[in-house]
Amino acid sequence: MPFSSFIFFSSDVCFLTGFAPFVFLFLVIGCTARPFYPLPNKVDGGSRKPLQTFRPYNIAHRGSNGEFPEETSAAYTKAIEEGADFIEADILSSKDGVLICFHDFYLDNITDIASHKEFADRKRTYEVQGENSTGFFTVDFTLKELKSLRVRQRFENRDQQFNGKFQIITFEEFINIALDAPRVVGIYPEIKNPVFINQHVKWSDGKRFEDKFVETLQKYGLKGSYLSKNWRRQPVFIQSFAPTSLVYIANKTDLPKIFLINEVVIPTEDTNQSYWEITSDEYLNYIKQYVVGIGPWKNTLVPVLNNYTETPTDLVSRAHAHNLQVHPYTYRNENCFLPFNFSQDPYVEYDYWINKIGVDGLFTDFTGSLHRFQEWTSKHQDDDDDDEDEDASRLLHKIALLLSSYN
Repeated sequence: MPFSSFIFFSSDVCFLTGFAPFVFLFLVIGCTARPFYPLPNKVDGGSRKPLQTFRPYNIAHRGSNGEFPEETSAAYTKAIEEGADFIEADILSSKDGVLICFHDFYLDNITDIASHKEFADRKRTYEVQGENSTGFFTVDFTLKELKSLRVRQRFENRDQQFNGKFQIITFEEFINIALDAPRVVGIYPEIKNPVFINQHVKWSDGKRFEDKFVETLQKYGLKGSYLSKNWRRQPVFIQSFAPTSLVYIANKTDLPKIFLINEVVIPTEDTNQSYWEITSDEYLNYIKQYVVGIGPWKNTLVPVLNNYTETPTDLVSRAHAHNLQVHPYTYRNENCFLPFNFSQDPYVEYDYWINKIGVDGLFTDFTGSLHRFQEWTSKHQDDDDDDEDEDASRLLHKIALLLSSYN
């Protein structure tokens, strides 16, 4: 029922006597039905559509990397087109201190570094997180040299046609992709391998990796605590597996932070704490002073044995009890990544994690699939709301007929 009609009808009621119950009923219906004003993004013509906050976040893991090589401009642009709430990136550094988007600390797996004979003498062996690794490391290449490389798809079973077509991008280029989106799209950058980066990259001003990371965000005016006006304008989650990095930046930015949690057998890279220690209630109570949530590997929440899911752990409920969000990683469409319980159907998996486990965000390689699932399930909820509106309209019509008999 249009708002103007409601006002006109209400005016008629005001001239009648003895119909207080009807007036009260109108007020009740007016308060419980959908609002009669347009949504905010429809009112402010020049502004972008705001970030949705009513359902779990769709986090594009390294962009839409199920379709394009990861952490490239194409992967991020595609993720935005497909409905991502956030685009996610791993932030490392070049030799000359420029922050870049790249997951591995070495270049061997997903670039064409092997075909660049001019870099053949750059192969090194470094200790990373207690283990020796040999390869071509980002910290031994300037940004100009890194830009000469081309990225390829990590998984052989995914589309290979875009191999060799895209460059490594910088942190600033990544931010601008989100800022240039036609709607508000958040960013979800990770302080990646901070211990290793601080060991091998030195900035002239004596600052450390975490300082440069925060300064880059501040350069673009990115600030604000979770759900604040500033945060909603351009949302950001800062993530890291290193708790000391998250604690260190706590006084440098009020942007919300997420503590990433690795596999059960992998200790924290900076404090050498076990999985069991950092998921204890005592530790969750401590870390919640600095973060708004945790980002665990999903198999630590629901263990998988022989490709079947087992009984879920209580980490989600305990995290929620500490007022911490839970954003697990990583959801992938391919059959080889789907437990048999889900009948090789990613929609069944999404339904399980969102509606049974109750997570607050999902890192996915296939942003479009998660978006379609959420839109489909939201549509059915909207249909239920429409049914309620129709019932209210029918009731109003009956009231109108009753009132007309007194004219």
